[in-house]
Amino acid sequence: MKVSYLGPDGSYSSVAAGALFAGERVQGIPCGSFYAAVRALLSGEAEYAVLPVENTLQGAVTQNLDLLYASPDLFAVREYLLRIEHRLIAKAGTRLADVRRVFSHEQAFLQCGKFLSERLPQAQLVRTESTMQSLSCLREAGDAGIVGAHVRQEGLEFLGENIADEPKNFTHFLVVARGRESLPAHSARIYFAASCRHEPGSLLKLLQILSVYDRNMTKIESRPIKNLPGEYCFFIEFEGDIADKSVQAALDRLAACSRGFRLLGCY
Repeated sequence: MKVSYLGPDGSYSSVAAGALFAGERVQGIPCGSFYAAVRALLSGEAEYAVLPVENTLQGAVTQNLDLLYASPDLFAVREYLLRIEHRLIAKAGTRLADVRRVFSHEQAFLQCGKFLSERLPQAQLVRTESTMQSLSCLREAGDAGIVGAHVRQEGLEFLGENIADEPKNFTHFLVVARGRESLPAHSARIYFAASCRHEPGSLLKLLQILSVYDRNMTKIESRPIKNLPGEYCFFIEFEGDIADKSVQAALDRLAACSRGFRLLGCY
């Protein structure tokens, strides 16, 4: 089984992939970007892709919501919640006052914004494709990276403890597969995307369907629809078993009541 994810190995995505496929024979395909991980899945190089879709500090990973919505043949089939603990890492002997450049992924910078602005206001923030990629950038004295607390590399050491804005920081990952036949027979949650008619009360009518079918909504997010200024797509998750006839009826009603309806997955 081949699984693509944002690499290199040791990245948060690779840790999530290891947990999601624990005990299974898996060949990991580390990719340089989320786009590349999805492209590997669509091309058949990988059977699954592991993508982060939400963080408790920064909200939706909008790039991956867009990638999922833009590919009608992709469906989320499993989920995993990973505890995130960001640490500052540098060459042994480096002091916090010595740090001039910090390398990491954009999400890590966003999730550690308070620490960076208060403790390292002088440091230049340099974006990398993943947190683990920052390790290859630590060439000079004064360089540091933001990585996970699980990372270990000879000659490097952590400068202090968790530097995230909040200590309880989790990222929600989805396993994405190709083809509707990959969906599980049963599920605890359903995930879909839909746009509403541009008229008063259209979103309310959509959400009332969930109430009528006694479905508990667990998530809702909006994203602008590309090339349609002022139009939005809503990403909605609710509790339900995909095998339940009332859930199927609710999905049929939701599709009839919306524009551009897409079942994104169940897990």
